[in-house]
Amino acid sequence: ASTGSLDFLPETREIRESEWTVAPAPPALQDRRVEMTGPASPAKMAINALNSGAKVWLADLEDASSPTWHNQVDGVLNLRDAARGTLGFTSPEGKQYALRQDAPLAVVVTRPRGWHLPEHNVTVDGQTASAALVDFGLHFFHTAGLLLANGHGPYYYLPKLESHLEARLWNDVFTFAEEHLGIEHGTVRATVLIETIPAAFQMEEILYELREHASGLNAGRWDYLFSIIKYFRDAGERFVLADRSTITMTAPLMRAYTELLVQTCHRRGAFAMGGMAAVIPNRRDPEATEAAFAKVRADKTREAEDGFDGSWVAHPDLVPTCREVFDGVLGAKPNQVDRLREDVQVSAEQLLDVPSAGRVSTQQELAANLYVAIRYTAVWLSGNGAVAIHNLMEDAATAEISRSQIWQQIRNGVVYEDTGNTATREL
Repeated sequence: ASTGSLDFLPETREIRESEWTVAPAPPALQDRRVEMTGPASPAKMAINALNSGAKVWLADLEDASSPTWHNQVDGVLNLRDAARGTLGFTSPEGKQYALRQDAPLAVVVTRPRGWHLPEHNVTVDGQTASAALVDFGLHFFHTAGLLLANGHGPYYYLPKLESHLEARLWNDVFTFAEEHLGIEHGTVRATVLIETIPAAFQMEEILYELREHASGLNAGRWDYLFSIIKYFRDAGERFVLADRSTITMTAPLMRAYTELLVQTCHRRGAFAMGGMAAVIPNRRDPEATEAAFAKVRADKTREAEDGFDGSWVAHPDLVPTCREVFDGVLGAKPNQVDRLREDVQVSAEQLLDVPSAGRVSTQQELAANLYVAIRYTAVWLSGNGAVAIHNLMEDAATAEISRSQIWQQIRNGVVYEDTGNTATREL
């Protein structure tokens, strides 16, 4: 099969074939078996995440946050106060939220916005600032010293990378920031989201560029699938995705992606982090909640058995399920980086085998995609970027895959199996 326009880079073959590892993880990041995700603003959500019992909190200034100036600044303030141990909140009804004293708080890993986004509220020499640098710079400047004093450090998730050269740029930024504040080189640690199709072909190179600052890679489904639609938008119907609700992580192209990620990370001494469980328990519908929990358990079990070192959940009630599954595989070990997965062999063809995910498109799913895209965008415009829709926590990535899937279906004149209608703008 032709691989279209993507393959492993010939010019970096030497990096893939030579022996090297990333810097060893600091003590605070050795155990990442459960990571809670969610916005850093409002304070109530930040406190609930820190108190959730998860090992790590992905404090999100990116996809789960609507990037209003208030949200970005409030998020950094909350993270600064959390590092000081002073974060608290009283609701209008008088309910008090405080950081727990009876158990460890989650270790904070902050996710700044990606390189592609501007921050219109800041200009530098008359130019609109980079959102990525505003988020990182404010957070690092105000919290790095506090975090180090707590035995933690300035730890980050880096989203949306499409190239190892973007990782090199981040590495330069980290080195500059450390020098500027007189903090030891290699203190910053970054976990990179492999959520674009070009990045899947450059995992080794991304870790290599960041090697003194690298902590691991993460496998995220929705932006990855969106990236396939975007990257191969002119490549015809071979790249038309099936209904997104039918594409599971067991589809051959998703298996190839996650197995390569685990193998790459562990070969280089880095952590492999699993994907999101987006379920929100619904106390009014215990049956649906039970079914959803069973699905989450199966998903996390597959990840733990495949060699992932931990995984994401979007709601505190899912922390025990995820922890239990990883406890079962890890036992007393903090991670399974020593599992090298030498059995894995992944080709470019396998990563690009979109038909392996199935072919079914339905008008019922078109309606669901429209609903998520419009409902999410409406709430996002009001300043909230983590939105509960149909018992799932949706963020910008799920709105993006919903929107782009509709675009792809119209572009390719897909015929819906349940109605026989063709995807058109008029429909």
